[in-house]
Amino acid sequence: MRLAALDLELDAFEGPFDLLLALVLSEEVDLRDVELAAVVVAYVDHLERQRRLDLEAITEFLVLIAALLEIKSRLLLPQDESDDADELGPQEAAEELLARMVEYARFRKAGAWLRERLAAESAYRFRQVPLPASLRQVALETARPVYDPERLARAIGDLLRTPPPIDTSHVRRPVVPLSDRVRHLRALLSARATFSFDDAVRGADRLTEAVTLLALLELYKAGELNWEQSEPFGPITVRRAGHRQPPAPSAVAPLATSAVGEAKA
Repeated sequence: MRLAALDLELDAFEGPFDLLLALVLSEEVDLRDVELAAVVVAYVDHLERQRRLDLEAITEFLVLIAALLEIKSRLLLPQDESDDADELGPQEAAEELLARMVEYARFRKAGAWLRERLAAESAYRFRQVPLPASLRQVALETARPVYDPERLARAIGDLLRTPPPIDTSHVRRPVVPLSDRVRHLRALLSARATFSFDDAVRGADRLTEAVTLLALLELYKAGELNWEQSEPFGPITVRRAGHRQPPAPSAVAPLATSAVGEAKA
C-alpha cells in the first residue's frame, strides 16, 4: 500500500497522508497539533483490512513516522542553551527530512527501472515456479517417508562413535640425543677453553639448540664448565671450569696519570 492511499481523519487534518506531510514541511500545519499515534493506528488498521504486507511501503512509513516524531519531540521539549551545537533545530530537522524524502524517491525510481528491466529479460533467464497450492500443505496421513530409518540410525550412531586415533608413524620426527650434544660440548671445551653458545649451535635447528642448552646445564651441574651472559638475551660465553678470562685493561690508570701530570704542571 502506498502512503498516498492512506486517508486520515484527525482533529487537525483530514485527507491523505502525503498531503499532511507536504503541509507539515511547508509549515502550513503545526506538527504539534497532529496526533502521530492516531496516524500509526490508522495505518495498522488499513494493513489489517488489506491482509497483505508491502515491505517497501512499510519501510517508507516507518522512516517518515520516525522523522516526524523526532521533529515533534524537538518542538515540544524545552530548548536548553547548554545543549551541544550539533543538535538540529526543528527547521533543520524538517529540511533533513525533506532531503531524505527526495533521496528516497530517487532510489525508488531506480528500483522501479531495475524491476522493469528484470521483467523485460524474464524470458531469457531461468524462472523458478512455486509449488502448487495443493502441495504446499500435505496431510500427515498422506505423507510418505523419504529416507530409510535404519540408515538414519546408523548415521547417528557413527556420530556418537569415537574415531580411531590418527596414525602418524609415517611422519619423520627428528630425535636429538642429549648424549650427542654433551659430547659435542666436551669436544669444543677440549679444543678451546672459551667459546660462545652461538658457535656451538651454528647451523642447527631449534630442537638441536634446545637440547644443546640442556647439555650445557648438565655439564655445569657436573662442574665441567661455566658460562656468563652480560645482558638479557645477549651472547652466552662458555668457559672450561677453572679457566679465567684475562682482565680487560683498565681505563682508570691513564686517567690517574693524566690527573697527576696536570697537578704537577
